Amino acid sequence: MRKSIFMFVFALMTISFAMSCREEKTTGEKIEEGIEDVGDGIEEGAEEVEDAVEDATDDN
Repeated sequence: MRKSIFMFVFALMTISFAMSCREEKTTGEKIEEGIEDVGDGIEEGAEEVEDAVEDATDDN
């Protein structure tokens, strides 16, 4: 019984310690990440269109 209570308390302490060590991002950092994600998505979309055009021209 004591071991299970000790393990439970230890797990809670570990989780709370891990959660308190997280770095909080500023609004500017969040915006910058969002802009980078959008840019990456546009780049991937452009590559897919380029591949589709190349496939279409190869077929003809």
